[in-house]
Amino acid sequence: MEQKSAFESFELEIGDEIKGLLKETSSWTYFLSMLGFIGIGFMVVFGLSFSAIMSSAGGFGENNPYESLGFSMGYFGLIYLVLGLVYFFPVYNLFNFSRKMKSAIKSTNNDDFKVAFTNLKSHYKFMGIFMLAIISIYVLIFIGALFSTAFL
Repeated sequence: MEQKSAFESFELEIGDEIKGLLKETSSWTYFLSMLGFIGIGFMVVFGLSFSAIMSSAGGFGENNPYESLGFSMGYFGLIYLVLGLVYFFPVYNLFNFSRKMKSAIKSTNNDDFKVAFTNLKSHYKFMGIFMLAIISIYVLIFIGALFSTAFL
């Protein structure tokens, strides 16, 4: 006879109190995801507007500090478009978490429950990797600043 470990036979019990907490959490994550989508919309509109205005204005004319590099000020609007695209994925995962969690609680569907937490995991994984990348960039900038001042 094969014995199962405590972890293999463990079953998670979700009572009414936990269901209420998960429902409230899904409401807040839905609210935050809607704010995120609105913010992405503003980023896209601003990026397109800035690109159009700076490209048509010639990027401040003679005052463009990047003109010698062949770089128009209109390209700075593309930064907002790229940031909006990057920010879309964690917001979309958060939205899917809230939607699937509400569905799982309403219909007691284990598949929706699993998908909800898969989306939440993806959201936090993305945010963690993004934070590591940003911190790494800050460290590189700091090191570059130290070396540039040391050799002046």
